[in-house]
Amino acid sequence: MARSLGLSAYLAFARRQAPVLDRIEGERPEGQLVWLHAADPARAHVLAQIGVRLATQRGRTGLILTTPPGHPLPRALPGDVVHVACPSENPTDIRAFLEHWRPDACLWDGPWLRPALIDAAYRRGVAQVLLDADDPALAHKRWRLVPEPIKGTLPLFDAILSHSDEAANRLSRLAPVSDRMHRSGPLLEDSPALPCNDTDLEDLSAALGGRPVWLASQIHPHELRPILMAHRSVQRLAHRTLLVITPDDPKEAEAIRNLCRKERWHVASWDDGEVPDANTQILISEDKRELGLWYRVAPVTLMGSSLISGQGGRNPLEAAALGSAVLYGPGVRDYLDSYSRLAQAGAARIVKDADSLASALGLVTAPDQAASMAHAGWEVVSEGAEVADQIIAMVQDMLDAKDVA
Repeated sequence: MARSLGLSAYLAFARRQAPVLDRIEGERPEGQLVWLHAADPARAHVLAQIGVRLATQRGRTGLILTTPPGHPLPRALPGDVVHVACPSENPTDIRAFLEHWRPDACLWDGPWLRPALIDAAYRRGVAQVLLDADDPALAHKRWRLVPEPIKGTLPLFDAILSHSDEAANRLSRLAPVSDRMHRSGPLLEDSPALPCNDTDLEDLSAALGGRPVWLASQIHPHELRPILMAHRSVQRLAHRTLLVITPDDPKEAEAIRNLCRKERWHVASWDDGEVPDANTQILISEDKRELGLWYRVAPVTLMGSSLISGQGGRNPLEAAALGSAVLYGPGVRDYLDSYSRLAQAGAARIVKDADSLASALGLVTAPDQAASMAHAGWEVVSEGAEVADQIIAMVQDMLDAKDVA
């Protein structure tokens, strides 16, 4: 495809930009590689989840993620996603980046475009999909007044996903891309259902015998005291209530267990093979791989790493996907969009301290309220899953075509 005059002019400007990549660290994984670019770093988690789901389904697929230079690194990315430095628009940087990583496909989450990088990837045969494409613009502010590079850049994408028919028509008027335009909802964070052992679920359910249960998930030791105070308040009203605690760091489990016993709680340790009996007030589980079990057992979950500042919260959609109503503290910056969506849908409530946590538990543990919140949470998760499935199927086809070629 011949470059447009506007894109050619942009590339001439880009050659004047100073390179920023001193060297490229990290080895390219074997097999196919999917490159994820989050033009807005706040969207990195959403994009990373799409990549992980794709790689899980496909197998032997590496994942790298780039964000614009000069922004803080995304926090708490999935372990399968490697954050790497994004090249400048200088051709030297771009050449080094593409020759080292050799991506097979790119998911570019808009709105900011880097035409030189996109053009070079196109010339190397990288399959590219533009997400959230309603109002694309140039990443470099001083060049945003010139619309022509965007006209020449949009046709370089193999597929473009827009939020609405109006946006699709607007983009098609801007550039000849109607043949690759796809209607899509907004790209939202979602979460597949975490697995659990069915036998453990059956045995545990039988042992609990219908006892009320709530979960404090992935907590820090500094969050334990208000959690225990709230549990004490709950037990005054429903003395059979069981609290399940999972630490954010398994190494903290012993300290949490000792503090609970020091305060004269009857504690059982799931990882030691202990099943809660009628006298057990707190059950501690160290292994995060068991979270799928606890989200299924507990109608209500307090998402930890949120009552204290600096931890960023943990993914609430994991709980919502398995029918657990969500409570959370104010420190959830890493998953703010997900918490906001759940709260707006009536699937989550914010708490700040022991008193507000106890009050929320008193309301949310009512069976009708818990069921209503669980249903609202499931709808939020399903909304994000549909768009993710559409994107994954599209990229699968593109990677399959590369295998055949």
